[in-house]
Amino acid sequence: MASGHGTWSDVYEIVRQIPAGKVMNYGAVAKLLTRPLPARAVGWAMADCPEDVPWQRVVNVRGECSADRSAGAEIGRQRRRLEAEGVVFVGGRVDMAAHAWSPEDYIE
Repeated sequence: MASGHGTWSDVYEIVRQIPAGKVMNYGAVAKLLTRPLPARAVGWAMADCPEDVPWQRVVNVRGECSADRSAGAEIGRQRRRLEAEGVVFVGGRVDMAAHAWSPEDYIE
């Protein structure tokens, strides 16, 4: 997987490659960029992403759904989308051992 240059479109390119049923955290996405962005900036990108970007597959470092914290967010929407993809939650957090994804897992 090619890394981007550190723009939001580069973030979206990475997130589009996360398969259904898998997640990455904001910091892991940020580190894949050629010129890394702070994890917080990846969160801002996700808040403003195009409809074809599976934003729900990016969670915080603890495996929690941060999208619920956005102003006007529909509470539980991210979790419902992830569960529909088969993602399992344990104690309110994504089971990262089972669902974390990295580009090394990507097979072209």
